[in-house]
Formats: sequence, C-alpha cells, structure tokens
Amino acid sequence: MAKTVIILGAGVGGLSVAAKLRESLPEQDRIILIDERFEGVLGLSLLWVLRGWRTPDEVVYRPAPAVLPGVDLVKATVKLVDPERKRVVTTEEEFAGDALVIALGAELAPSATPGLEEALDGAWAGEFFTLHGAAALGERARKLGEGRLGVVVAGTPFKCPAAPFEGALLLADLLGETGARERVRVDAYTPDPLPMPVAGPAIGEALVGMLTAYGIGFHGGRVTEAFDGSTGEIVFADGGRERFDLVAVVPPHRPPAAVRAAGLGPSGWIAVDRRTLATSAPGVWAIGDVTLLTLPNGKPLPKAAVFAEGAADVVAHGVLRHLGLPAPEPWFDGLGSCYIEVGGRMSAKGEGRFFDEPAPTVTLHEPSLAFHDEKAAQEAVWLKRWNER
Repeated sequence: MAKTVIILGAGVGGLSVAAKLRESLPEQDRIILIDERFEGVLGLSLLWVLRGWRTPDEVVYRPAPAVLPGVDLVKATVKLVDPERKRVVTTEEEFAGDALVIALGAELAPSATPGLEEALDGAWAGEFFTLHGAAALGERARKLGEGRLGVVVAGTPFKCPAAPFEGALLLADLLGETGARERVRVDAYTPDPLPMPVAGPAIGEALVGMLTAYGIGFHGGRVTEAFDGSTGEIVFADGGRERFDLVAVVPPHRPPAAVRAAGLGPSGWIAVDRRTLATSAPGVWAIGDVTLLTLPNGKPLPKAAVFAEGAADVVAHGVLRHLGLPAPEPWFDGLGSCYIEVGGRMSAKGEGRFFDEPAPTVTLHEPSLAFHDEKAAQEAVWLKRWNER
C-alpha cells in the first residue's frame, strides 16, 4: 500500500528532509509539505541585510513545485498537531499520515517582555530576526549621529547563538561607514555570563575579546525585565536601568502554538533523541529550531540552520526505516560550524563537535575575508537551489 509522509515547515530542515525522502521513497508514496508562506530567508543573510550588504529582495527563497517535483506543497497554517495519530489540522484541510516530521521553527514572542512590543512599534527599538526588521533597523542605525546603541538579548533560547554579538559588530562597522562611530557608544547585554555558553568559556572569552577590540562593551549576566519607551530605558532584573538612543533587540523566542499544544516536550519545544531526532511519539520526528536537543553536558544544542541541514539525512533515514524500507541506521554526529561577522566583510569561523563529552569541543578561527566569501558561497548555493528555476 502507498504510504504518506507529512512534513510541517518549509525552512532548512523541512525542505532538506522532503528532498531526501523524495529521492528514496517509491513513486506511489506521497510526501505532503505544509507551510504558511513558502517564503523564507537564511539567518546569515539577515545580518547582511542589517549591514546594508544585501537588499531584502536578494535573499528571499520561494520554493515552488518546480524545485520539489513529486512533493505536494500545501500553503496553510498548522492549527493542530496530533502526534499519536500523526494527524494535522490546518486552515485548509486535515491530513493524516504514516510518518510525521515537524520542522515549524521558532517564532518571535516580544509580548513575553513587558514594554517590548510597544518599543518595537516605535522608533526607539528594532530587531534583526525578520527581513523587514533587519532592513528597518539598519536604516535607523544609519541615521544615528551620536549617543548610545545597545544590543540586548531579551530572552533565551534564541536562533543563532552568535547573532547578538555579530549584530553589535556589524552595527559598529556600519557606524564607521557613516562617520558616527566615535560619537556612538555600543554595548551588548545578555543574560548569559559569556557569549555562546554552549561552546565553553574559552570561546566566550574570545568573543568578548573581539567585541572589546572593536570598542564594544560586553555586559554578561544582565537579565532584561522590561522596556520603558517613555524614558528610552531598559530595566534589568538586578534593578539597574540603562538608557539608549537606539536598541537592537533579540526578542524572546517560543515554539508555534500548535507545537506548544502537542505535548512533545515540557517546555513547549519538542524534545528529541539527540542521535535520531525521534520524538516520544512513534513515527514522529522533529528537526531544526523547534527542537530541544540536550547535549551530554546538559545544555541544549544551538538553534542554527547548519544543524537542521546536517540532521536531514538522519530524519529521512529514520522515516524510511519506520516505513519498512532499507536505509542506514540514523545517527546524528552533532558536528556544526558557523561564521561570525566582525565587519569589514571579514568573518571568523567556529567549528564544533557538540556531542563530545563532557562538553563540546569548539575551535574558533581568526577572522578573514576568505571565511566571509565561504559564507557568501553557501548563501548562493541555497538561494539557487530553492528558488524556482
């Protein structure tokens, strides 16, 4: 009998799994890929939009039937996920399958921090985790002639652990281009003691060193409590208040509502086996930012596209074996790398073995133009692959 696989979300993880399954499943088996928009952007591109090195139109990918032949693309919003029955209810219709892959990502939740929604609606604060937000924040920074600019992490976890510090470095670089750098103080605030705590203290100290070298203040252990737009201040949990002329915010993140209601993890994020990406429900997998994958040291795997793409084979193999088809045993290796923008079209590169015990082994390479070009090449490959030919 023909089988049906349902994939929720057409981001990096969902698209990669759909393509790999279509290569291996019999022609009569159906793959249904459900997404609200079928339009996306890589996180690495958002930072370049913020800096002004990309326009929004240059970085959007819009997967269409021509790039995924044999996959049914359904544009709809997921309203309910029933993992036990592998059933999905959307705004268009209801689906049931033999296997289910959840790749719905993470959404921004500014309402979780008092005053943040109002701040983002005004001219005082902006974010760079959406395409519109990154472009608008970059334009505001270009108009900043003097004063204070803060990059503030308002909640954890969030997508791309290096992003806040890359944002600070790129905004400082932008201010150098406009001639305002010497008149604008730039500071970064995070609730973590050091940047990228999952990578260990040595990497965190190295990133603080990069920030310091570019004249950016680092303030760890600062938990954001509220935004006071009337005074232009951020209120921290320790009672301190800091006033800024412009704030670049990393808003709190959360799983989509349908995922939170599915009961696949105590925090709303979907708990998965770190080697197989399988959930607690038989025949159901999750991949990408929607997951909570716990490392041997007890910390979560970072939410980054590189891990979603790297785990796509693992999830596809698990689905195939579940359907009774031959496939290698699923085994995610936890390897990953990322590029850290420092300005001047230079990037550092971090490479890690995140399943090492007792803690991940991460190497940080010095910034270079070559790493920036490497990152641009990866962006170009992705955009070419997933835009209609």
